[in-house]
Amino acid sequence: MRLRDVRRRTALTATVAVLAAAGTTAAVAAPATSAPPRFLAPGELPPHASSPWYASKVTPGLPDPAPFCLDGGAVPAGDGTYHRSYWTEYDTNAGQVTVVTADDDSARRLAAKLRRQVARCAGDWLHDKPGGTASWKDYGTVSAADGGRVHGVHTSMPESEPGIHLFGVGRSGRTVTVVRWGEMGTFAQAPVPAFKAAFRQALNKL
Repeated sequence: MRLRDVRRRTALTATVAVLAAAGTTAAVAAPATSAPPRFLAPGELPPHASSPWYASKVTPGLPDPAPFCLDGGAVPAGDGTYHRSYWTEYDTNAGQVTVVTADDDSARRLAAKLRRQVARCAGDWLHDKPGGTASWKDYGTVSAADGGRVHGVHTSMPESEPGIHLFGVGRSGRTVTVVRWGEMGTFAQAPVPAFKAAFRQALNKL
């Protein structure tokens, strides 16, 4: 074999090796795609006496408008955030927002932030609604995944129907979820045990 041919073959082999290495590196560096977290099914929400539950598809990003008590940029709106809306044929409605964070520490901080926001929601609402009344209850923890907590928020304006909302905030690893349920009424109408069961299911699905 001529020396010139040997040099050409050597150069070609080196080029192929470089391209193969570059391809391997690109494949490792490419971002991995994953399916959205699992959400509650409509039938897993607290039963309504006169209507089935309906639900939207799981959708990337935040709902518009932002959920009651979770507005003001409390929940990250970028990649890794998903939401689903639920409703009945009456005034009862619900929603779930789930955020996949970078790591467990980020999820722990976000869950703590969202619990604080829900806990002060009644006071913030009163600040914006002079003449109204609002109150808050802590319904305790739910033991599932890495844990969660349930809160209730009641609001009322003169000559208007009162509203009652239940919130569950919790996490599993680096994933945080918030489940909200609401309707016209007071704390007496809040289905706390059934909501806790639904929230526990939501945590176990993460």
